[in-house]
Amino acid sequence: MRRRASLVLLSFAVFLAALAPVLRWYAFPRLARIPPGQYQETVLEARPATLLRYDTMRAEQVEKVTIVQTLKGNVEESRRIGRRTGRDVVVWDSLSHVQGPDGEMVSQIPERYIFDAHTQAPVHAPGEMVDGDPVRREGIAFKWPFLTEKRDYAYFDAQTRTSAPIHYKGTRTFRGLEVYYFEQTVPWTKVPYPRKMPIPGIDASTLEERTGTTRWYTTRRMFWVEPVTGAPVNGEEIHTEELRGGSLLGGRDRVTAFSGHVRMRADYVDRTVAQVATHRGLVLLLVSHLPWTFLGLGAGLLALSLLLEARSRRPAGGGPPGPGGGPPEPGGDRPPEREPGPAGA
Repeated sequence: MRRRASLVLLSFAVFLAALAPVLRWYAFPRLARIPPGQYQETVLEARPATLLRYDTMRAEQVEKVTIVQTLKGNVEESRRIGRRTGRDVVVWDSLSHVQGPDGEMVSQIPERYIFDAHTQAPVHAPGEMVDGDPVRREGIAFKWPFLTEKRDYAYFDAQTRTSAPIHYKGTRTFRGLEVYYFEQTVPWTKVPYPRKMPIPGIDASTLEERTGTTRWYTTRRMFWVEPVTGAPVNGEEIHTEELRGGSLLGGRDRVTAFSGHVRMRADYVDRTVAQVATHRGLVLLLVSHLPWTFLGLGAGLLALSLLLEARSRRPAGGGPPGPGGGPPEPGGDRPPEREPGPAGA
């Protein structure tokens, strides 16, 4: 009976020990994925800010500039591109809507971002664009990979349509979460005008060609990234745009179009931290908690199985062993029989 129980325990021990790496290396890449239908909205503000008034072509300081960023998963496109590429793909249609202190639109820039649902690596397919311009992204955008490493990553900049390193700057604590801090500086670069601008009667796509006035941009970009999920819990930019030269400025060399320190609004930071903390626990179940628990249980069951097997091999009787360590021979404890003496003795 003990031997049968030890075999059952040994089977469970082997099963649990085998299940641990299966969870980590097989189930995790297939279960930890960005859902294709995700919708997300983030509000950022620059308080105060410098903003160009296009009616006077003069820059003035305003109370705030608001940027509303929306990400909407395109399920149909995800399935179509996934069938064509043979990968689990997510398509995000995003919109960055900038508005002044009066609520009027300053600019709008749409994007389509196509990436692998688990690794977050870009997937190149028709439709990948920024503000209507086809692009071929390299590196990450919006989100870091699951299990983010302490190293630099290539990060795509939508204004310049190029990728550059974003540097790991150390580990910090943010709202009770351990996060990795990343920073990127984009030097002054000539960039295209947004197609949608508050200039009535002017086609932004031909603005530079018609006036000779160019648009320039620089930013210092900062992210606080929760490493297990790869999700930024906070983001900031010190952002400046200028118009330079040409007839649009009336002989001036340059004028500030926008300048400000852009930060996530506090209520959106709180909501993001709460969501990421929940997702972090789910990812840790797959990569750490369950595999280590199963390994521990497997080791315990193996030890118990060996103990029962050892007990099953002990002799059933409690007497002293016989010659050679075996059980006592029959009659071995009786006194020797007395030989009969002479008759009449």
